[in-house]
Amino acid sequence: MSVLKTYKLYVGGKFPRSESGRVYEVTDSKGTWLANAPRASRKDARDAVVAARKAFGGWSGATAYNRGQVLYRVAEMLEGRRSQFVQEVADAEGLSRSKAAEQVDATIDRWVWYAGWTDKIAQVVGGGNPVAGPFFNLSTPEPTGVVAVLAPQESSFLGLVSVVAPVIATGNTAVVIASERSPLPALSLGEVLATSDLPGGVVNVLSGGTAEIAAPLAAHQDVNAIDLAGAGEELAKELEIAAADNLKRVLRPQPVDDWSATPGIDRMTAFLETKTVWHPTGALGASGSSY
Repeated sequence: MSVLKTYKLYVGGKFPRSESGRVYEVTDSKGTWLANAPRASRKDARDAVVAARKAFGGWSGATAYNRGQVLYRVAEMLEGRRSQFVQEVADAEGLSRSKAAEQVDATIDRWVWYAGWTDKIAQVVGGGNPVAGPFFNLSTPEPTGVVAVLAPQESSFLGLVSVVAPVIATGNTAVVIASERSPLPALSLGEVLATSDLPGGVVNVLSGGTAEIAAPLAAHQDVNAIDLAGAGEELAKELEIAAADNLKRVLRPQPVDDWSATPGIDRMTAFLETKTVWHPTGALGASGSSY
């Protein structure tokens, strides 16, 4: 007797069902039933924000090197469950197993790529600024805070990781809305994250109606930024208006022809703040030289 998998949300390091008790049917590209996915509610979204905020202090305060180790560990764990994700991506996106395997391999590589950036991004976007006076003037990047992420609708796994990994690599925490049509790879990713040394609450994964879940997140006063990658043009406008209430950073949908292409650093810098510090250099002796 085959045991069917029960998919659940991933919130605060745990796997709750939706508080509303609702589910919806997920089918493959041919309309064949795959599983029932939880349909998250506004309450689930608020719970996920609470979990993300609670985790933010510890995650943002961790060393960049440590965050890189954790992201690399995610890649290791994905490698061990590669066959499962190949099957889930093939079903979700209507791909052959060979094409799905390419997507999964690219996703694993994407985690490794961002793991390598965690302790380098500060050198690229920060630095010492030349000033007229005996001062050190240093600019350093800091994470924005809690970021709501609407995962791409069509690329259920590679696209998902391509928008989530840069958010957490730089010290932010995330509330992720999985692809509404193909949420299963995202929900399974929660199981990998739970066993990958990633503190609970750093990434929270919700499934269900994208517009239903995104609306309370865009208006939430404790969400600092939102990535609208998985929103259509009309929904993106509505969410951007709601996000303006507490001056959230908003990353509008951008067309991506190939998620497997090298992503660059734009998604990391989108959710970073720059902190600039002045400090007197002091003077040495009567000559007026300084250090």
